[in-house]
Amino acid sequence: MITIPHSCHKSWPPSFPITSSKSCASLLFTAQNDRPKIANTLNENNETKQSSAGRIKRQVLTKDGRTKLDAFSDREFYAYPRFVTHVDDGFITTLTNLYSQRLRPGSEVLDLMSSWVSHLPKEVMYKRVVGHGLNAQELAKNPRLDYFFVKDLNQNQELEFQDGSFDAVLCTVSVQYLQQPEKVFSEVFRVLKPGGIFILSFSNRMFYEKAISAWREGTAYSRVQLVVQYFQCVEGFTQPEIVRKLPEAAGAAQEERSPFKWFTRLMGLLSGSDPFYAIIAYKNFKPVHE
Repeated sequence: MITIPHSCHKSWPPSFPITSSKSCASLLFTAQNDRPKIANTLNENNETKQSSAGRIKRQVLTKDGRTKLDAFSDREFYAYPRFVTHVDDGFITTLTNLYSQRLRPGSEVLDLMSSWVSHLPKEVMYKRVVGHGLNAQELAKNPRLDYFFVKDLNQNQELEFQDGSFDAVLCTVSVQYLQQPEKVFSEVFRVLKPGGIFILSFSNRMFYEKAISAWREGTAYSRVQLVVQYFQCVEGFTQPEIVRKLPEAAGAAQEERSPFKWFTRLMGLLSGSDPFYAIIAYKNFKPVHE
């Protein structure tokens, strides 16, 4: 795993163990593989009882549902940077406002499947923002990232951070590409602090050949329910909260039924506002802040 700090002048956080040290131009870090076990309070016999929190209760996707039209490596597909936004300004504004409401200043944030922009509110300062993606050039351009790492989550779902490392995990318009979402969500649960938030957002756009079959063949409603099931299949997440902002609500259902309009909107060939969906859940409990 290649991990690069955004600035050479920032020290490496204690929760990121360093096993090698090189020049700031080419830092290579290997995170420790040992994970501390999660245990709850002692039972009556003073025996340590293993917690089931974070356990995958069931598989959501079938084997066919995980398939992609383009079966070649995702690393190859994302080898060249795309310095574009994949949703419109209305979607981005809605997402940034949501982050303003839900992410507390000073939080430690993990931005999964990120790119050259994280859509975080500019006026809010966070303790650290760590980015993940498949293109190092895009991540290096992201001004909000303190550090980033490049990794294919469809090949290896392990997040090489200690348990409880982050207050928040974000995933923006990328969930449709995960072939092992159950394992990824379980790992997100592990690296979140108790009460930590996971905000997952998406619209109706995608790289069609790279989206999994269960997403490609679904509707707006079924995709929302699919992500809800991703949360529900992991022991310990709170009941998922659904946030929607739909354009032209009166005509949305008709547009969904029109194959031509659906396909052209999917490929970004028609103008108009992108629908906004966000699914939100917390690790163990939802905190109450004054």
